[in-house]
Amino acid sequence: MADLIFNSIKSLTYQRPVIKHGYTDQFLFVDITNGIISVEPVAKKIKKTFIGGKGYDLWLLWNAVKSTTTWNDPENAICIACGPLGGTPNYPGSGKSTVTSISPLTGSVVDSNVGGHFGPLLKFAGFDALKISGKSTKDLVLFIDGPAQKVEIFKIKGLPEASHEISQVLHEHFANPKPGGISVVSTGPGAYHTLFGCLNFTWYDLKRKMARYKQAGRGGIGTVMAHKGLKAIVVRDHPVNLDSNQPVDKEMLKKVARLHSREILEVDPKLNRMSSIGTTHLVPIMNEFDLLPTHNFKFGSHPQGNNIGDEVFKHLFDPGFDGCWKGCVLACAHGVRDFVPLTGPFKGKKVFVDGPEYETIAGCGSNLGIFDPYTILEMNFYCDTYGLDTISVGTGMAFIMECYEAGLIDISQTSGLEMNFGNRLSALNLLHEMAQGKGFGVIAGQGILKMKSLFAEKFGADPKFLQDIGMESKGLEFSEYMTKESLAQQGGYGLALKGAQHDEAWLIFLDMVHKFMPTFELKAEALHWFPMFRTWFSLCGLCKLPWNDVVPPDNKNTKEPAKVIKHVQWYSQYFTAVTGIEVGPEDLITMSEAVYNFQRIFNLKMGFGTRKQDSIPYRAMGPVTKEEYLSRQDRYDKQLKENLGIEDLSGKTTKDKIAALRQYREKQYEKLKDAVYKRRGWTLEGVPTLETVKRLKIDFPEVVELLTSQAKN
Repeated sequence: MADLIFNSIKSLTYQRPVIKHGYTDQFLFVDITNGIISVEPVAKKIKKTFIGGKGYDLWLLWNAVKSTTTWNDPENAICIACGPLGGTPNYPGSGKSTVTSISPLTGSVVDSNVGGHFGPLLKFAGFDALKISGKSTKDLVLFIDGPAQKVEIFKIKGLPEASHEISQVLHEHFANPKPGGISVVSTGPGAYHTLFGCLNFTWYDLKRKMARYKQAGRGGIGTVMAHKGLKAIVVRDHPVNLDSNQPVDKEMLKKVARLHSREILEVDPKLNRMSSIGTTHLVPIMNEFDLLPTHNFKFGSHPQGNNIGDEVFKHLFDPGFDGCWKGCVLACAHGVRDFVPLTGPFKGKKVFVDGPEYETIAGCGSNLGIFDPYTILEMNFYCDTYGLDTISVGTGMAFIMECYEAGLIDISQTSGLEMNFGNRLSALNLLHEMAQGKGFGVIAGQGILKMKSLFAEKFGADPKFLQDIGMESKGLEFSEYMTKESLAQQGGYGLALKGAQHDEAWLIFLDMVHKFMPTFELKAEALHWFPMFRTWFSLCGLCKLPWNDVVPPDNKNTKEPAKVIKHVQWYSQYFTAVTGIEVGPEDLITMSEAVYNFQRIFNLKMGFGTRKQDSIPYRAMGPVTKEEYLSRQDRYDKQLKENLGIEDLSGKTTKDKIAALRQYREKQYEKLKDAVYKRRGWTLEGVPTLETVKRLKIDFPEVVELLTSQAKN
């Protein structure tokens, strides 16, 4: 590898503040167009209203962009923040960052929650949030040096293209004296050539002596960074300890952290075994309950499903107690050592694969009809180092495969690739084409929303069928869960602010299996509480997995077991111990409600954020094709009889039955929207009311003006 040649463009020395109760109370602004670097204080009202993390990101981005700003305009910003609880080394899951920008896929605001050490180290270096705007023709590296109290922009010659190599090189170069106090944010060549580039956030694995990473995958923020001419962001700071956040009540913090950590160590080995198999434990569960997306979400299970499940990956994962944050006893960040790809630029070379997680297994595995773990590992590795979101890659490629098998596109349009379900080599070749910006990869890299238009306009495909099977909402590809039999989860995807991602509400089991929400009102209540509480994790710098993926044995006896209320109480004590602000469980919901509604209004500012955009493709609701209906005919026939009162089905064709079921399910979804909007304090068009924004104290002048204008229209 060539030696690196550094050329300093601009720098700023700053006074690192003393962190007080989880906050530095200052922002770092960098405009890479002209190299302007500045430090700004956080206003008290902004701190009280937006809390931190995602809230700070949204406020900074709101003030950076206009309603006409597009993703590749210089004023579009990449905002990164941790949160007041982030960086706590003894509480499970306390190392998260949230990244926010205007999305190339959706045209509106998108946020992505990610592990690794960057957010905490950014805060301890002196900044609650970082905003990067501008655009450069140079490949720049931003370096935030906490110990030296200096921010510097470099032009570095000799950096590799692959993200995992960029990370390793920069860790080694900036290490002083050890690479453990470094974190790097980078992307890869795929982000330059697609609209769903991801960002890799690193931590240094001392045991393996290598930089490893987690992905801020959703919405194409890696594409934004690539087109800004920003090669990487590096932060360095001193080792982290329990005093780094300067908590108000360290003894309370130690007590509640000890309770939660001890419970995880006792329960997880008997429950999900996250510390040994990570989220791969979900694969056989989803397969059993008809929830594992297969063949572009047509089916929910497959006889070979367990070939890509936990029992396989537990033998492939490199042994070790691995976590993406210090002291997190959940330790679910697993990987495969000395994997040798069979294709691409690293063919025949030993590499380390971070993952796979469940979403990658389902998206790049079962949904493509691929049940070979080694192909999934290869796709996982290349998506990461190319800087591509595995969810958008998998869901987008599944859409292509169905279109190919349905005859909507053919081999002359796919640059010679036979895109049948299960074709592993074609899937890998298309992935490489996406990353290189070549062949059919140019079209595939645009995402499903744009592919639907291209396939209809250029190839003459039926636009209605494309709409039904194109699994995106608001332009964001679906994450990997089947929703046909869960109306609540259909709402969890369709009403999610950034598009079809499960991080707002994962309600399938509560709704479909446990039947906890038989009425629209109960579904609406769940679609209020769960998105608000999940938002709270992104405000504070936390991972949600310790909350409800490892639950205490007595939880089933509580009044509302889905909420795991004992853990919610622990989180409120955690927040109080660090910040000194006395809160209870319901206060956490109110904190999030202000930020959540502000993000909905942000969508409105960007020309979205109304009922129309809360739609989902029909396949998310029910069967589109005859093949789909017949695969679950007994279930669907029973529903037609019980829900629609059609006693005699003998005279009805499958096409008739599909149409009748569709009419019923689409009406149910619209009724769900009404109930959720009412519960959230929104109009029937899905817009927060002036009364709601005043109650939540987000009635900023521009917000009021926007809502008033919307009401007149």
